[in-house]
Amino acid sequence: MTSDRALDRLAEFAGIIPVYRDLSGHERPTADETKRALLAAAGWDVGNDASIIEQAADLDARRKARLLAPDIIVTSGRARTIKIRKPVPWHLVLEGSDEVFAEGGSDDRIKLPAMPSGVHRLGFVDGQRAEHVRLIAAPRAAPSVDAIVGHGAIWGVNAALYGLHSHRNPGLGDYAELANAAAAFGQKGADFVGINPVHAIGWNRLDVHSPYSPSHRGFLNTAHIALDHVAPASSKASASIPLRVTGTGDRSGELIDYATHAEHHRSTLLALFDTFEATATPKQRTDFEAFCKSEGEGLALFARFETLSSQHGADWRIWPQELQQPHSSVDDSKEARFHSWLQWQAAMQLKAAQDKARFSGTGLGLYLDLAVGARRDGAEAWSEQGSIAQGVSIGAPPDHLSPAGQNWNLAAYAPQKLADNNYQAFRSILARNMRHCGMLRIDHVLGLNRSFWLPDDGTPGGYIRHNFDALLALVRIEAERHQTVVIGEDLGLVPQGLRPALKRSGIYSYSVLQYEKNSDGRFRKSSQLRKQSLACFGTHDTPTLKGYAEGRDIDWWQRLGWTDEKAGADARRVRQRDVAQLNQGPGDLDDNNGLGPLSSAVHATLAASPVSMVCVQFDDIEGRVEAQNLPGTIEEHPNWRRRSPTPVEALPTHRGLDAMRLLMLKHGRGSKPEAIQRRMRDEN
Repeated sequence: MTSDRALDRLAEFAGIIPVYRDLSGHERPTADETKRALLAAAGWDVGNDASIIEQAADLDARRKARLLAPDIIVTSGRARTIKIRKPVPWHLVLEGSDEVFAEGGSDDRIKLPAMPSGVHRLGFVDGQRAEHVRLIAAPRAAPSVDAIVGHGAIWGVNAALYGLHSHRNPGLGDYAELANAAAAFGQKGADFVGINPVHAIGWNRLDVHSPYSPSHRGFLNTAHIALDHVAPASSKASASIPLRVTGTGDRSGELIDYATHAEHHRSTLLALFDTFEATATPKQRTDFEAFCKSEGEGLALFARFETLSSQHGADWRIWPQELQQPHSSVDDSKEARFHSWLQWQAAMQLKAAQDKARFSGTGLGLYLDLAVGARRDGAEAWSEQGSIAQGVSIGAPPDHLSPAGQNWNLAAYAPQKLADNNYQAFRSILARNMRHCGMLRIDHVLGLNRSFWLPDDGTPGGYIRHNFDALLALVRIEAERHQTVVIGEDLGLVPQGLRPALKRSGIYSYSVLQYEKNSDGRFRKSSQLRKQSLACFGTHDTPTLKGYAEGRDIDWWQRLGWTDEKAGADARRVRQRDVAQLNQGPGDLDDNNGLGPLSSAVHATLAASPVSMVCVQFDDIEGRVEAQNLPGTIEEHPNWRRRSPTPVEALPTHRGLDAMRLLMLKHGRGSKPEAIQRRMRDEN
């Protein structure tokens, strides 16, 4: 075998895509230097040709010796027969058990019994050689909106958690404000309340504000803990602690002062923890210990990371060498216990928000967002090194929107390493997010199929193919266990066959009206929107409806020098045409309803469409102009800092929210099934 052939064989096995088409339809081959860089990142030894040839030959030999593929996906609850190359004794052990569930071996077919959902272990012996197969038993589809809510046409509101505020809390939005806001939205007919990701950012990274740049996606952002909702050890012991969030910024100001908020919030949390340590009741201590035990090694490693970050800096890659590898030894220091306690408090408060949302009439409750990845310097990348590629970042290839490409500085799963670890890193992230919500949006769901890796050494990037079928089956398993509706954000350069596969798995598409255009540049008719989808006008990364109409995004492009005056003028002409078409929608409420004619037309178009879910940005109900985020900027634009103009206590009488409720009701969305009405009556 030649070195070139061996390199191609290794690249094929590792999932490196040899050629891809860009947004313009041009073929982009993957160079050999890129193959070597990506193989090295995935854990292969590509230091010289001899090692590449040896590994390729060994790989071929092991493949030929296998009797079955390493992963087999079956439908849970149904018997299945699998053909095997020759009769061998086999046995099946279910996930979470050490006992043999089924066994056999008399012929060349394995007759598997019906089994529950999970990742099971099929083993057999061929002479002196043992072989194991991951048997992934998954439901055919994730739960549907209709199955959980009782009807298949609903609507909800998306709001920025950090922007919520009230007289109780004039600073950064917290989980208590979320609970109150969700209750208000639910009473207006919304069936879900969406927010930005609430992943852990990192106690020692006060400079990071983007919720899409987390330290760990399996744990929670403790900056949103409501101080006056922390379970104190005793009211007497806590009486001297200033729980009210004072000095955290002027509520009348448009922008959030993160630094001032952090100063008071963090010191108060430390004081509350000291109170807990000194005076907690036996039940409180038992509950806390039970939480730590249920979270297991994952929480222990996260708390240890936070502790080490305080001692050695926030980036684990520059820690002393002996600390750069995670280990499972228990860190029983007070600081590690503090970070576990913070996660306990955050989890209880987020659960309380979900409970209040459900009992206030929302059919699904909270709609959470799973970021595409975690920062490479953070806790997830440190604790899951056994499943993560090293020396590369997730990003996007060059296209007409980003000629230089995009480097997101996020960690990437290495497909083989992830599989070798039984996909546990991925499954735990799904489970920890789904337990807090009724809906989960997977940001950049294309990443389950393939991801674009950018090597640190400057080598051109390339695509890695993931075990899409296995990852999709794991999503279905966790969604079934937690009864969670799943939305896959499928915008951008979508690989062929991805959307049909998502649809078969019961995963809803993500339809953004701003991008729903035909080849002639005109918006699609509402009847053409995909039924199995969540539809919205815009997202946190796009202009608001009012900003879109005014061309505020084009203003920013010109201000930052991203486009010249001529291109800006051309863009404005196209925008005027688009706004005129949007205004032709079935806006059937009067102009004085609090929404305005354009908003009424756009949201009536969405409401009248066949889509299962309509998501309304609260920014658009409020008539805001500026967007939450301008992609490609950090300091140039006040990303993730805009406060809602409306305090939470004013939501029940918000005129625009009332108008949106009536609009949705007119198109059959927002009426509550009997089961939800009964639940609300029982709660009240």
